[in-house]
Amino acid sequence: MAVPTAPFRYDYVGSFLRPAALADARARHAAGAIDDAALKEVEDACIRDLVAKQQAAGYPVITDGEFRRSYWHLDFMWGLNGIEHIELDHGYFFHGEETTHGSAEPSGKISGENHPFVEHFQFVKALEDESTVAKQTIPAPAQTLAELFRENNGVKTRAIYPDDDELIEDLAAAYRTVIRDLYDAGCRTIQFDDCTWGMIVDEGYWASKMGDGASFEEEAERYLRVNNLALEGKPADLAITTHVCRGNYHSTYASSGPYDRIAPYLFAQENVDAFYLEFDDERSGGFACLAEVPTPKQVVLGLVTTKHPELEDEAALRARIEEAAAYVPKDRLCLSPQCGFASCEIGNKLTEDEQWAKLALVKRVAEEVWG
Repeated sequence: MAVPTAPFRYDYVGSFLRPAALADARARHAAGAIDDAALKEVEDACIRDLVAKQQAAGYPVITDGEFRRSYWHLDFMWGLNGIEHIELDHGYFFHGEETTHGSAEPSGKISGENHPFVEHFQFVKALEDESTVAKQTIPAPAQTLAELFRENNGVKTRAIYPDDDELIEDLAAAYRTVIRDLYDAGCRTIQFDDCTWGMIVDEGYWASKMGDGASFEEEAERYLRVNNLALEGKPADLAITTHVCRGNYHSTYASSGPYDRIAPYLFAQENVDAFYLEFDDERSGGFACLAEVPTPKQVVLGLVTTKHPELEDEAALRARIEEAAAYVPKDRLCLSPQCGFASCEIGNKLTEDEQWAKLALVKRVAEEVWG
């Protein structure tokens, strides 16, 4: 029997608020008070508890909540061969808050063998039951490519990879290795998380990039190319989806702008099976861009925000789904929060009870709309 794969009618992006026991253990580990084995013991226990809660909530998908990570993206990058953990003088500047300072730069040629996330996935896979399937979230290849040229990281990147084509080929090949290893471990649903598209639709971001002589078209083609190269040769029964947002850190955001300008690249040409899209406020624009999504690809409407605890109006959510259905048939639509609840371990500004209330709302509305 075929394994069910994402997206599901009611779904989520994947990260969850870290429980106090986990946050305490990670802080003690960073201070040298406990070793790797002791930290893993706490992580394992917290992930088991989270998965039990996901299953009790009636969701068909389980994740580890990204509980073994500090960041939604950097921990994966640090797990690739040839990429190292660095700390910058400052973090990303979100609206109203600066992030922590972690980043990634190359230390040699990049490859994907023996990535630690494969073992992380196997732990979650073992917790599946007859009603749930494990999903693995990783940053998109484009996100890693962008990080390697963040700030002064590009100096080291260019020293190792003076040729852009070689860098893109190696990075895509590294991802293909990880994808193959995840598949061999039993994974049938992988989600690329990708803020690069949200960055390049932001006017402020492009005002700063123009000084580098950047072309929107060239940048979009570059991100599209590396993502699609990574997807080449994927097994037919492996679903690879992508989530696109505009930043999610401690209930703040990084960028604004509708999807319209990137739709001919991302929606029309990226070879993923579905798009998880942020549509929780006016920063995301309207639904007309969804007309670029080709059949049979699906769209997961991120209409419920994870940035504040107030619950959305159910009638308004149903109305917005109907509005989106003018561009993508309703049988190819799903519903989810617009992003994770804790893209980084600091988490968003809501409680665990409020987090689960948001997910209960998503499930309730989806069942009303799709039965």
